[in-house]
Amino acid sequence: MDDLLHDLYRNESRRVFSTLVRLLGSFDVAEEALHDAFIAAAEQWPTQGVPANPTAWLVSTGRFKGIDRIRRDRRLLAWEDAGIPVETLAGNELDVEQWLEQAGEIEDDRLRLIFTCCHPSLTQSAQIALTLREVCGMTTEAIADAFLLATPTLAQRIVRAKAKIKAAGIPYEVPGEALRPARLSSVLRVVYLVFNEGQASHNASLINESIRLARLLRQLMPEPEVIGLLALLILHDARREARRSASGEVMLLEEQDRTVWNHTLIAEGSALAQEALSQHGFGAYSLQAAIAALHGEADSLVTTDWNQIIGIYDVLLHFEPSPVIALNRAVAIAMRDGPEASMDLIEPLLKQLPGYHPAFAAAADLCRRCGRIDEACQHYRKAISLIRHEPERRYLHQRLSELVIEK
Repeated sequence: MDDLLHDLYRNESRRVFSTLVRLLGSFDVAEEALHDAFIAAAEQWPTQGVPANPTAWLVSTGRFKGIDRIRRDRRLLAWEDAGIPVETLAGNELDVEQWLEQAGEIEDDRLRLIFTCCHPSLTQSAQIALTLREVCGMTTEAIADAFLLATPTLAQRIVRAKAKIKAAGIPYEVPGEALRPARLSSVLRVVYLVFNEGQASHNASLINESIRLARLLRQLMPEPEVIGLLALLILHDARREARRSASGEVMLLEEQDRTVWNHTLIAEGSALAQEALSQHGFGAYSLQAAIAALHGEADSLVTTDWNQIIGIYDVLLHFEPSPVIALNRAVAIAMRDGPEASMDLIEPLLKQLPGYHPAFAAAADLCRRCGRIDEACQHYRKAISLIRHEPERRYLHQRLSELVIEK
């Protein structure tokens, strides 16, 4: 029984929570009701048996536990706002199961929760914290550790985000077609930022959660950019084991042992990228996935199709004319034509990206390859001053030390 409940909690708890948020009208009451429902299951199922639909039972039990808690706290709950009369919800377990199955509400509720947590009126940091806490179920302590924040600071960020949702009357819904593109872009950006933070900090939990969330989004909303983002994350994650040496040091693309790349994931990601690009409405994530697929399919930097990669970057700049994309394109040109070909492209980008350490690290590497050692050292020092994560800092310190010795 313990194993069953553990598996149910791991696989179903956030689905149950999503529906309880809608039914009870509160993140906090829904969280308490969820735990009350699992406690009730641990107490009742060993003697009464496991119900035919455990998820529906947990929703039903959690709902009534939540009602009892609200009544004890002398708060009112407008059941009409939930769209379901009290007398209907007060029925037996079969009624609840029929309602859940016929309405298909559980999956819709998960999508509603994601869009609520990523509402554009919330700050980006609040969207990330709320999504990891409420959608993914990560603990406040784990999120704080991942983002190098004090737990009370992160907790306050989540509390303020919930308060804003309530005060502003942010609807618990998937937006209509007119609003969906802008809202979906917020959702995808949050998932992408969580993945990037996981990679930068070598935090497997963040990486796994972001991919799990992207898979869920694809299941619930299989639009081209959702598929493209999932492809991009899978293709980057396929190189996870090669990104660090046996001693834990950072390994850049040219240094990685490609035999330890996960070629099953590369095949999956490449197929998803092709699927996304074959549909009308693909965008920046799909194009980035196509570039990642070209890297994943190459045997080495020498055999990488840099012409095609640069061509995709040219298209990508039309979708997303950002200095970061321009930086990546400049690096690709340097790989194809030599470092001198990109020096004039890199320099103006440093002014546009004064706090972006990869820009200075890239400039340092190009200067090093061109023999401009003093400039390389200067750029390495700037990049080191901007880095938050120790493994990357150690890597750049090593590169800087090698140049100082050469001088």
